[in-house]
Amino acid sequence: MFVLRKLALCYLVSVSAFGLAAGLRAWPGAADNAVRIARDDIWRPTVQMAMEASHHLLDPPASDVRVVLALKPPGAAGGLGFDERTTAHVELPQIERPALIDVPPQVQLTLDVPVVIVPDLPTIALPPPPQKRASPARPVAEEPPLPPMPKTGALPRTQAQLDSPDPTLTPEQARARAHLAATLTPEMREHFGLVIFVSKAAKGPLAQRAYIFKQNHGALSLLYDWAASTGREKQERDAQGDRSFTATPAGFYQFDPERMFRQYHSTNWDQDMPNAMFFNWQREGLQTGLAIHAATGDDVAKLGARASAGCVHLSPENARTLFNLVKAEYRGQVPRFAIDGNDTMSTKGKFSRRPDGSLRMAEGYRVLIDIENYSGAEGSDEVALL
Repeated sequence: MFVLRKLALCYLVSVSAFGLAAGLRAWPGAADNAVRIARDDIWRPTVQMAMEASHHLLDPPASDVRVVLALKPPGAAGGLGFDERTTAHVELPQIERPALIDVPPQVQLTLDVPVVIVPDLPTIALPPPPQKRASPARPVAEEPPLPPMPKTGALPRTQAQLDSPDPTLTPEQARARAHLAATLTPEMREHFGLVIFVSKAAKGPLAQRAYIFKQNHGALSLLYDWAASTGREKQERDAQGDRSFTATPAGFYQFDPERMFRQYHSTNWDQDMPNAMFFNWQREGLQTGLAIHAATGDDVAKLGARASAGCVHLSPENARTLFNLVKAEYRGQVPRFAIDGNDTMSTKGKFSRRPDGSLRMAEGYRVLIDIENYSGAEGSDEVALL
């Protein structure tokens, strides 16, 4: 309606200008007559007609105008659809119009936007959008819940779960595994990937054997079960004639990265020590000669009994296997054992710490050796570390 009013006003102004130009052209020689004619015969009637048209067309009474919408139900011929247009016409009252203005009584409008009809017209129910046919449901197999991710520095599951019985182990191996699991501290489990458990007992189910366990996030998996020989546990004279107690002291140890030898010869006992891995253990400020190495000569036949001068003997083949495994897979940072006031390194599992309580770490091998006087017999735990 606003645009229609603007067009009518422009039309009237154009008619006025046209009439003025026509009068001047008819009498080009009479300026006064032109002015009079323009004022009395053209301008005044034109202004009067414009005012009347403006009164009736531009400001009609609201009650005299009706908007008629012709709607049809959805689906009928020419009916309202999602992509169709809605047409309407405007009915104007009959008014007296100047002859020069031809305003039709009805104006056809095309609406390109949705029309909202409220409140007294009936609501037209639009058809619902097509629904996709649901495919038949398939049974979904239930999956077991995933185990929670471990926190940094913590074990992923309870220790009882990690050390649960292994049906593949013999009763002796299971007893050794259970005893070792109860002995290791959380820090030992965290920083050492391989644990060598040696029984120095003279007799019993586990006596004079070496069990090699791999740690997998705190769980102990048995790799090897070997016969071994520890010290004879008596006072003897060595090859130099010096008195020595041929004992294998119980306790926790780790390997010295600077003393790993394929071939080594002991001058004290005048004996070869193939694949020797010395312990990083100092006593009263001096490094000791305690080691794991291969048995030689008659000592090979004595494996399974106390037969060494203090070291841990293995068969030549097993000593070579262990040497290669340690060198190839277990190099890394490890905590060092504490040293007491006598300049002797702890064998009780006590680690050296900084003032803030953190462990003192050093380059070495992530291998822990646990030597115990533990036979595996019932009631033998109380003398495990003697």
